[in-house]
Amino acid sequence: MASLSLSTASRIAFRELRHSRGKFAFVVLSVAIGVAALTGVRGFASSFRSMLLLRARSIMAADIGARMNRQPTSAEIATLATLSTIEQTDVTELSSMASAAGSFDPLLVSVKAVDPARYPFYGAVDLAPSVPLAQALTDTTVAVGDDLLLRLHLKLGDQIKLGNKLFRVVATVENEPDRLSGSFATGPRVLISQQALATTGLLQPGSRAGERLLFKLPASAVGKNVSDKPVADLKAELEKLLPDAQVTDYRESSPALTKGLDGAEGLLSLMSLVALVLGAVGVAMAMRAHLQQRLDTIAIMKSIGAQSSQVIKIYLLQTIFLGLAGGIVGCVLGMGVQLAFPLFLAKLLHITPDFRLDPRAYGIGLTAGLLTTLLFTLPPLLDIRSVRPILILRRAVEGSDDPFSTRWLRKLKGSVVQFVAAIVILVGLALLAASVSDSREVGFIFAFGLAVVLIVLLGMSWLTLYLLRLFLSRTRLALPSTIRHGLSNLYRPGNPSAALLAALGLGVMQIVTVYIAQHAVVQQMKISTAANLPNIFLIDIASNEVAGVRALLAKQPGVKGTPEIIPVVTARLISANNVPAAQLKLEHMPRRMLQSLQLTWSDPDDQPPAGDKIVEGKWWSAADAAASAQHPLVAIEQQQAQRLGLHVGQPITFDAQDSQFTATIAALYEADSQHAFSRAQFVLPSPVLKDLPVVWYGGVHCDPDATTPLERVLYQAYPTITVINVAATLEVVRQVILQITYVIQFLAAFSIFAGIVILASSIAGTRYRRIREVVVLKTLGATRPRIASIFSIEFAVLGLVAGFVGLIFANIVAREVLTRAMKFDYHFAWLLNLSAWLITAALTVGAGWLASHRILGQKPLEILREE
Repeated sequence: MASLSLSTASRIAFRELRHSRGKFAFVVLSVAIGVAALTGVRGFASSFRSMLLLRARSIMAADIGARMNRQPTSAEIATLATLSTIEQTDVTELSSMASAAGSFDPLLVSVKAVDPARYPFYGAVDLAPSVPLAQALTDTTVAVGDDLLLRLHLKLGDQIKLGNKLFRVVATVENEPDRLSGSFATGPRVLISQQALATTGLLQPGSRAGERLLFKLPASAVGKNVSDKPVADLKAELEKLLPDAQVTDYRESSPALTKGLDGAEGLLSLMSLVALVLGAVGVAMAMRAHLQQRLDTIAIMKSIGAQSSQVIKIYLLQTIFLGLAGGIVGCVLGMGVQLAFPLFLAKLLHITPDFRLDPRAYGIGLTAGLLTTLLFTLPPLLDIRSVRPILILRRAVEGSDDPFSTRWLRKLKGSVVQFVAAIVILVGLALLAASVSDSREVGFIFAFGLAVVLIVLLGMSWLTLYLLRLFLSRTRLALPSTIRHGLSNLYRPGNPSAALLAALGLGVMQIVTVYIAQHAVVQQMKISTAANLPNIFLIDIASNEVAGVRALLAKQPGVKGTPEIIPVVTARLISANNVPAAQLKLEHMPRRMLQSLQLTWSDPDDQPPAGDKIVEGKWWSAADAAASAQHPLVAIEQQQAQRLGLHVGQPITFDAQDSQFTATIAALYEADSQHAFSRAQFVLPSPVLKDLPVVWYGGVHCDPDATTPLERVLYQAYPTITVINVAATLEVVRQVILQITYVIQFLAAFSIFAGIVILASSIAGTRYRRIREVVVLKTLGATRPRIASIFSIEFAVLGLVAGFVGLIFANIVAREVLTRAMKFDYHFAWLLNLSAWLITAALTVGAGWLASHRILGQKPLEILREE
C-alpha cells in the first residue's frame, strides 16, 4: 500500500470522529473535566493567594523585617544602601519616661519612631480621630495609646514631655499593623516621627534603643503570580549582611498564619496532582474503550494492505485532536470556574479576588490534557503492530481472558517499543507532576504512592480474578445462578475488569487523600481561630495580685474563656552544652539577649503548656518533675534551641538571682504564639524554680469592642500592670485563617466532585463493551431483571475491592503528606473509611447502571443486523 499522507490520514481520522460523536464524548469529557479542575483550582488559588499574602504582609507592615537591639553602624547603613531596588524604612523602639506638661510625675512609656511618609509598607495605622499618619506625626505632634491619656489624666490636644521637648497629642492609636512584630515593651505606646525623636535627646550613642529595619520588594508585574522566592533570596542576603539581627519574613509574623499558608499550598499541590491523575485515569479508560470499539475498522484496513504505521498515524492524529479539544474545552471551563468561585465565596470571604489569568496554569492544563491523552493511548496504539487481522476479528472469543498484569508483562517481554512506551508514560507523568506541584515533597510522596498503588492494584486485580475462578470452580452449583454469572462475568473474555479495578482504586485513593488532608488542615486551623485565644496581654503582675486579677477578669462581660496567667523567672545563660555563653556561636541572635532569658513552669508539671506542641524528645512525668530539684529538666522552644545550637539530651546552665543550676534538655516544643506561655522560651518543672523571685504575665480574650473599658478597669484596680492590646491585629490573623479554611474546603469539594464525575464517566465508558453481552443473554432467554442483577453484582464487587485497596493507600499517602510534608497531625477515622468504602460500591453500581440501563432495552435483532 502506498504511503499515507498526512492530509489523507487526517481526513480518515476526522471522518470517523464525525460519525462517532457520542463515543468520543467520554474522552473529551474526561480530559475537559481534569483540565478544568486543574486550571480552575490553580487559577482561583493563584488570585486568592495574591490577595491573601498581601493581607499577611500587613501583619508585619513589610515583606521582611530585621530586628536589632542596637542602632545600625555606619558600615551596615552603607551596605544596606546598595540594595537600591528595595524600599527600606527604620522603626526605632525604646523605653523612656513621659509626663504631662507642667507635671513632675513621670510614666514609663514605650516609644515607637517611624517615618510617616514610608511606614507602613502594607496595612494602615488606625487613629482616632481618623487622620493621615503623616499629618498626625510632625515635629511637634504625636499619637499615643488611650491608656497613656488615662494614666496621665490627659485629653486630646494636651501636651506631654518626652526627653527635653514638649509634644501635642493629636490622636490615639487604635491599631498598628505590625503590633505583633513590634516589641512588647512595658508602658503605654507613644508613636512619634523619626525626625521628632532626634530632637528629644533620647537617642544617644550606646542607648538601649532597638531598631527594626523594614524592607519592601518591588511589586509583581500585572498578571504575574506572587512568588516567595524573591523574599527568600532577600532574607538570605540580609542574614549575611546583618549577622547579629533577627531576620524574619512576613510569613513568620504569626506561626498560626504561617501554618495555614503552608497547609493551603500543600493542599493546592495535592489537589492539582489529583486533578491531573484523575484526568489521566479517565482518558486511559475512555481511549481504551474507544480503540477496542475500532478494532473491526483496524482489521479491515490491515486486511486490504494498510501497514501498522499508517493505521497508527490515523489514530494518533485522532488522539491528538481529542486531547487538544478536551484541553481547550477544559481551559474554557476552568476560566468559568475561576470566575464563578468568588461569587459562591463572596459572603464567606468578604473579599473578591481579582480575576488573574495565569498563563502558566492554563499552559500546564492544556499540555497535561494533550500529554495524558497521548501517553495513555500509546500502549493500545502500539499493540496494532503485532496483531494479525484474523485475531482482531476474533478478539471476543480468543486470547483475551488473561489477567491484565500477565498481558502487560507479555507485552513488555515481546516488544522493546512497548517497554520504551512504559518508560515514556512514567517519565511523562513524573514531569507533569513536578510542573503541577508547588511542593516538591508533596509531589514526591504523591508520585511514590501513585507508583506503589498501581503495582498493588495490578496485583490485587490478578489475585481477585484468580480467587474468583478458584471460588466458583468449587462452589459453582451451590450458588444462585445470578450470583454465579455476575461473579464469573468479571473474568469473561474481553471484560476490562482489571483496568476498571486499577482506575477505581486509583481514583478512590486520590479523592479520599484530598478529603483526609483538607479535613486535618481545616481542623487544625479551627483551633487557631477559636474565640477564646488571648488577644489582651498583661505584663508585670505581682504574686500578691494574681488572685485579684483573676477575680476581676472573671467579672468582665467582654472577657471569654479562662484567663491564662503564667509565672516568669528572669535568668541569664551561663553555658550551653558545656560551652560558656561568651564562646557560643549564636545563629541570628544578639548576645545581649542571653542576659535576660525567661523561664516558666507548667501547671500541671507533667503536661506541656497550652499551645505548645512537642516536636522532639519527651515531656517529663510527674515523678520526674518531683525529682527535678536534684535533677533539673528543661524544655526549649524550637527556634530558640536552633539559635543556641542545642539538642535533646544536652545540658544548659542558668543563673537566676545568684542561684545557678544545670538542667538537661528533655524536649523541644513548637509554640503557637497565641497563648501567654509563648512569652517564655524555657519551661522547667516547678520545683526547680519555686524559691526564685517570680513575675507573672497574663493573657485573656476580650471582645474587640470591649477592650478599652477593660483597660480602664484594670488600670483603676492595678495601676502598675501594663496592658498590651493586640485584639485588632489578631482579629486580622483570625479572619485570614478563616478565609483560608473556607477556600480549602471549597476547592477540595470541587476537586472531589470533578474526580467523581471522571470516575463515573470511566465506568460508563464500558457500556459499548456490554452491548454484545446483553444481546447474547437476551437471545438465550435472559430477562431484564436477571441481566440487571448480574451487572449489579459485577459492579458491586468491583467497587468493594477497588475501594478497599484505594482506602488503604489513601490513608498511607495522607499520613505521609500530612506528617512529613505539611507538618500536620494525622488521625485514622473508622467511620469515614467505612462510609467511603460503601459509597464507592454504591457509586460504582450507580454509574454502571446509568451507563447500562438504555442498552437493556435494545432488541437483539438491532445489534445482530450491525454484525
